[in-house]
Amino acid sequence: MWSLSKRSLVSKRGPNTILKAFVGSKVPGGLNAPPLWLDQDGGKPPFKKILVANRGEIAIRVFQTCKKLGISTVAVFSDADAKTKFVNMADEAIHIGPPPSSESYLQMDRILEAVRLTGAEAVHPGYGFLSENAEFSKALKDAGVAFIGPPEQAMDDMGDKIHSKQIAIDAGVTIIPGYQGEIETPEDAVRIANDIGYPVMIKASAGGGGKGMRVAYTDDETREGFMLSKQEAKASFGDDRMLVEKFIENPHHIEIQVLADAHGNVAAFPERECSIQRRNQKVVEEAPSCLIQPETRRRMQEQAKMLCKKVEYRSAGTIELLCDEQQNFYFLEMNTRLQVEHPVTEAISGQDLVEHMIYIAAGRPLPDSLLATDGFLDPVGHAIESRVYAEDPLRGFLPSTGTLHTYREPEDLLISSESGEPISLDKAADYTRVDSGILEGAEISMHYDPMISKLITYGDTRDDAIQHMNWALTNYPIRGLRHNIGFLMSVLQNDTFQGGNTSTKFIGEEYPDGYQQPKLSLLQDYVVSGITGYLNKMSQIVPLAEDSGDDYMEDLKHELVISLNGLKGHPINVGIVDATPVSCGVNVSIPASSVSHLPLPSSPSLYLTLASSSYSLGAWRGSFACL
Repeated sequence: MWSLSKRSLVSKRGPNTILKAFVGSKVPGGLNAPPLWLDQDGGKPPFKKILVANRGEIAIRVFQTCKKLGISTVAVFSDADAKTKFVNMADEAIHIGPPPSSESYLQMDRILEAVRLTGAEAVHPGYGFLSENAEFSKALKDAGVAFIGPPEQAMDDMGDKIHSKQIAIDAGVTIIPGYQGEIETPEDAVRIANDIGYPVMIKASAGGGGKGMRVAYTDDETREGFMLSKQEAKASFGDDRMLVEKFIENPHHIEIQVLADAHGNVAAFPERECSIQRRNQKVVEEAPSCLIQPETRRRMQEQAKMLCKKVEYRSAGTIELLCDEQQNFYFLEMNTRLQVEHPVTEAISGQDLVEHMIYIAAGRPLPDSLLATDGFLDPVGHAIESRVYAEDPLRGFLPSTGTLHTYREPEDLLISSESGEPISLDKAADYTRVDSGILEGAEISMHYDPMISKLITYGDTRDDAIQHMNWALTNYPIRGLRHNIGFLMSVLQNDTFQGGNTSTKFIGEEYPDGYQQPKLSLLQDYVVSGITGYLNKMSQIVPLAEDSGDDYMEDLKHELVISLNGLKGHPINVGIVDATPVSCGVNVSIPASSVSHLPLPSSPSLYLTLASSSYSLGAWRGSFACL
């Protein structure tokens, strides 16, 4: 039985010694999925060396699977990434240019030269950059190098929104009512909008990421939206072709993950719910969706498979759908690459999607385990992903750049027992996966996406996954720049989210005035002042260190293990609950008999102004998460 050890104890010491441990041992799929073919192939990997034409966490994600399979890895990097985590992880690294992506990661010739210099047999493009560039794929093929992605024709067919909708119609896939063709003038757009019926969505044919899109409810809004979207599309994509289609009110953004091989096999995975979006960029994703019933899921999967076969698709891809509250669903587009949110699908399916992509590129058929039920997979458990961004939620989510002075990913702390066996303080740690490309001291640059990491949690039920995500967010100290952890905590505790009714209007409706700080009552102020004073005093006595002595632990085993973070002079969001990590801020896990001695406030949302680091104060565990 394959098992990847996720826990690594610092050392064996006496009873009550704190030992660090990694997280994620009970999150299915991904690196915890057993290798597919190594036993049958005598341990021989499908490729000897793979270059990843990308950066950050997705480069690391591909490297991890490559290492699991015994494949050598090559990184390409810009000046800004010279000392980053992904470059250090690769077996080889090739410099390809200055920080701007247009001068480095989008330079096909430089990446092709890196392939030639290193002798890489295959290239994984990750997502973004050149991942959906058919010209790049063809250049690799011409050089005798495998592209770990779909064929060029499939990318071209699905990359054009107008053309892809016609192909979907031909394949029998349900599409949103609209005009199937290019629209030349604002008056044409108005005429078509009236034929379809308001509201309508005006969007760029070559668009993506929310650019070149407008919703119109009147003729005047259609004229204005058409011109603005056309200008934006020309500037962003060099292609100002526009289309108009019916706008679905209160829609859910649903995705179906697919895998297709070169032998005609297609596997369709359970859906992802990706409706919590800000400016059309996803923030929180989960799988499966609370909305979708099994019979609807099967119809979605059937149509996804039909489309893949129509375009002779190969590799991993995603069918994006809009679904109304009556579960009527409509094809939006197909992303011909691995998605940022792929980990939630890995968790509920137990699969390593990157590994499947590698073997498909090597010509392998999909394994029998994916085809046993005719390629229709059902979800097992529930998974949630939160995207942690370097941005300021209190200032309209403006990007935040700078140095990560403190950066500690959520981790379990183990107390050694009398027998020397570790006792976990945080069971949620086993159900938490962190995908990041960041190290403490790293710079968040203006040149790239400000995502710090992806937090993925898993549970048998949705409530379990939410509980584990609350633990992960409250045990994630980040200092040196602003970030959105406080906002993510607020989303997880929101009543509408808790009820599972999250349309794409969620953020606009639940935060109409933007994200606001909660207010402190006088009682809460007194409680926080007391906690702050206590922690300040204790922090002078016992700093957290891997070599802390056993004699400290006996006296302090009934105290707190706590993390503080935040910029000096800035508020830190704090909460206190007894045993259940449902509030933003401090999660106090203590024996029930001790709860009555703790001054619990009526509301979990508290503030304090304090800058500190991590301190070991014994067997309770909690954290202060910066807004």
